[in-house]
Amino acid sequence: MHLEQLEYIVEVAKTGSITSAARNLHVSLSAVSQSITHLESELGVVLFARSRMGAVPTAEGKVIIGKAFEVLSKLDELKEAARVWGETLSGELRIGTIPGPMSLLVDAVAGFKQDYPLVRMEIAEKGSQEILDDIRHNRLDIGFIILFESLLKKSEGVTFERLLEGKMVVGMSDKSPLAYRGAVTPEMLRTQPVVLYNDEYVRWFMNRFAAEHGEVDILFTTNNTDAIRKAVEEQNAVTVGMDYSFRREWAPLFTEVNMLTAELEFKAGQPVYLGWVRAEGRHFPRVSKTFVERLRNGLR
Repeated sequence: MHLEQLEYIVEVAKTGSITSAARNLHVSLSAVSQSITHLESELGVVLFARSRMGAVPTAEGKVIIGKAFEVLSKLDELKEAARVWGETLSGELRIGTIPGPMSLLVDAVAGFKQDYPLVRMEIAEKGSQEILDDIRHNRLDIGFIILFESLLKKSEGVTFERLLEGKMVVGMSDKSPLAYRGAVTPEMLRTQPVVLYNDEYVRWFMNRFAAEHGEVDILFTTNNTDAIRKAVEEQNAVTVGMDYSFRREWAPLFTEVNMLTAELEFKAGQPVYLGWVRAEGRHFPRVSKTFVERLRNGLR
């Protein structure tokens, strides 16, 4: 069965004539006639009673033609939706993200912009609290942050969705005393200089760690990822962060460092996720919906 066969039988039913249908569809009379004959043979029913007066649908034909009309109508809806989304999607999309998924988002933005060139896009690297504040005050449309229970309890005015579940790991160079270990104990971590990214969840996590195992030797905390990379590479410091931040295909922090990771034998007791947030109760533009759906599908 082919779509043109459905088009032919619908047009013949409309006009009551194979000749008129062929003329309207700009095909030969024999093409329409043979196509209908083949479809009747495939379905095992006679669709039209043909005579010199024209072609009249049989009882069975009326049912089949009705279904064919529904299929063609849905096909037209599909084509229209594709045309609308592909040709007229425009507007502005302002994205804020913590550093970890920056490379992932850059790739997603590049592909999205190629498909929807009329969309103006901005992407900025920020801390979680700044992203949430910008979302509430309509300075950003979408934000990508670490989601955890303690943060969400005080995140009024936003709605969120989880993308990836994560865990905290220790990142280090291959020259670190902790290199090539399957896991790092709290005691091991406390013997090393540590540099941290200045983020809400990292602070919360390290405070929980200190409460249970004692303070660590923190060289500095910063939002400058280059400074963290340099300290890890040149000072043999280690860093603590979400596991996805160290993925080879994403890692913006350590592209120039032979970075190793090891699981930290400390559980903070709360599940943690990379997720996206938007303003609660505010219209969610089609541009934003389309981008999020594309990103979500890319992570599956």
